[in-house]
Amino acid sequence: MVGFQDETWWSRVSPPTVSVWTDEGHPSRLVERTVPRRERKALACYGLLVPGAYHGGDQDEVWLRFVDGRPVSALTTAFLDWCSQRLAARGVRVWALIWDNAAWHVSREVVRWLHAHNRTVKQSGAGVRILACRLPVKSPWLNPIEGHWRHGKRQTLEPGRVLSAEELETRVCRYYGCDQEVHLMIPEKVA
Repeated sequence: MVGFQDETWWSRVSPPTVSVWTDEGHPSRLVERTVPRRERKALACYGLLVPGAYHGGDQDEVWLRFVDGRPVSALTTAFLDWCSQRLAARGVRVWALIWDNAAWHVSREVVRWLHAHNRTVKQSGAGVRILACRLPVKSPWLNPIEGHWRHGKRQTLEPGRVLSAEELETRVCRYYGCDQEVHLMIPEKVA
């Protein structure tokens, strides 16, 4: 199975670039918004684009996991583990993971996790092997999930007010037709 992975930020205050038709002399304006200091201005999430051909349909699927904080290596490995479990449940044996060269993709922690994961799958004979294929640096147009992000951001736009983080997450999941999963987070170390 080929899957395209990427991360994105869903801003609550900065609208995406959009075009609209208006009556002459009455331009539509999106006003800059603010949120209270203690609230998040944007939500980060990981996504995996599963092309329709790989699940017996003609529509692509986008799997999402929001994160508390920002994408880092520990959350990347948790997302990869979650995806590989879902793919294994569908009977997938090998996953060609297409992704960019983000720092948390090429980190030692992620590379070690991928090697350990693949070794475990090979030894046990169960699970999904992950073949990581990196895209060239600064080439987002090669990753088809980028277009899905752009359309999703336009569809979840609210010009009249600032959405709460929960409302934004609900709209995003509804647009992509996916369940709202528990956020990925780094567990706090107990001393």
